Amino acid sequence: MKISIINGPNLNLLGTREPEVYGNQNFEAYFEQLSAQYPDLTLSYYQSNVEGELINELHRVGFESDGIILNAAAYTHTSVGLGDAVKAIQAPVVEVHISNTFSREDFRHTSYITPNAKGLILGFGLDVYRLAIDSFLPS
Repeated sequence: MKISIINGPNLNLLGTREPEVYGNQNFEAYFEQLSAQYPDLTLSYYQSNVEGELINELHRVGFESDGIILNAAAYTHTSVGLGDAVKAIQAPVVEVHISNTFSREDFRHTSYITPNAKGLILGFGLDVYRLAIDSFLPS
């Protein structure tokens, strides 16, 4: 099974950016842990701060992956294009957010991704990625 993880803007700063919200671990180290935890899966990871590059990556992996985990970060609340890209591809997408976006500023309560996603997981720190992986596995 092939699962692609796509992270949006500022998530390259995990481990140093607002550790009280996002924790102290960088994503690369966490990705190594995930890969070790799921040795039978093919996991890939992509991060960009550029909206169009995220759309291009969704198009690239959206017809070859068995599932996509998308943390579009701030673009979640602003990008109709990302929402349309999720709708246009074949692979199911689970939207994730490290923080509970509903306990934050009002503008973070709207997502252009959720209406086209298989599901939404938020508020459990980096563990949202593991939970999303588990959602793709057979019961």
